[in-house]
Amino acid sequence: MRRFSTLFRPLRFFTALALGGALSFSASLALAADQPRLGTSGNYAVMGATAITNTGPTVVNGNLAISPAGSSSVTGFPPGVVAGEMDMANANSVLAHTDLVTAYNDAAAETTTASLTGTDLGGLTLTPGTYTFASSAQLTGTLTLDGQGDTNATFIFQIGSTLTTASASTVALVNGAGACAVFWQVASSATLGTTTNFQGTIMAMTSITMNTGATIGVGGLGYGGRALAMNGALTLDTNIITPPPPGCTFSAGPTPSTGPGSSPAPGSSPAPGSSGGPDASGAPDVPGFGSPTDISLFPGIPDTGISASVGTPMNAIALLALAGVAILAGVSVMFASARRRA
Repeated sequence: MRRFSTLFRPLRFFTALALGGALSFSASLALAADQPRLGTSGNYAVMGATAITNTGPTVVNGNLAISPAGSSSVTGFPPGVVAGEMDMANANSVLAHTDLVTAYNDAAAETTTASLTGTDLGGLTLTPGTYTFASSAQLTGTLTLDGQGDTNATFIFQIGSTLTTASASTVALVNGAGACAVFWQVASSATLGTTTNFQGTIMAMTSITMNTGATIGVGGLGYGGRALAMNGALTLDTNIITPPPPGCTFSAGPTPSTGPGSSPAPGSSPAPGSSGGPDASGAPDVPGFGSPTDISLFPGIPDTGISASVGTPMNAIALLALAGVAILAGVSVMFASARRRA
C-alpha cells in the first residue's frame, strides 16, 4: 500500500500543478472585456443627435450621421470636409443611432477590471481590460495602452460623468493594441482639449466637444477612432477624425429611399475623384473620397459585429484540457517509476 501511494504522488503533483495553472488562465480570461456591438454605428466616424457644428477646415475621414435632427442642424461643411457619406435623419442614421444605444449599454455592462476613480489617466500604462471611473475622468499627458502582443486586445473605459483631456494630451497604442478595440463609454459629455491626439471610439450619452486642433485616430497603422454623441451635439473646430481600419467597420443598414432628405448608404459612396452631389435636403456637396470599406466585401467574414473576446465556455475547455495533460503526465511518471522498481 505504501508503494502504491508512492507511485501516485507524481500523479497528484502534476494534477494539482495543472489545475492551478488552468485556474489562473481561466481567471485571466474572465477579466477580458467583450467588445461592444457597434452594429451600423461603426460605419460612422462622427455622429450627433441634436446638432453637428464645425468651425475651420475640419476633415472627417469617414461618414457622418445625425438623428433625430436633420440637415439643417449640420453646419460648417464647408469649410469642413466629410470624405464619406452624410446621413441625416434617414433610415441609415436612425438605425445607427439605435445601434449606438446598444453599444453604449454593452460597454456600460462590462465587469470592471480595476477602478481608477480619482486617478489621472496621464502617465499610466494599462493592459487590456475594463477600467471604471465612478465620476469624471481626466487625461493630462500621455496614456499608454499596452496590447501585450494581442491585436484584438480590448480596452473599455466606463466613465460615470465627464471625460476631459488637457491640451496636447495623447493616447498611445503599443505592443499590438489597436484602436478597433478601444472604447470610451461616457455617461455625460466628453471634451478633448486643444491639440489632443486621441484614439478609440467615444460613445457619449450627451455631447462631444473637440477643441481647436484636437484629433481622433491620427497616428498610423492600427490607429483610429470615432466621436459618437448619442443624445446631444457634436462640436468641432479644425479637427481631424479618422475611423479605425476597414476591418472594424460593419455592413450598411437598410438602403434608404432616394426621395427628398435621403443620402446614399455607407459603403455606396461615389467612385474616387467623383462628387456625390448635394441631396434634396440641402446637404453640402462633399468630395467623393470614398467611405470606410464595407466588411461584407470580404467573403467569409461575418458582418454582425466585431469578434468578441474569449468567453466562459473557453475557460472550461482550457481547464479540462490542462487537467487531462496533467493526468497523462502523472500516469507516465507513475509507470516509469514502477518499471524502475521492478
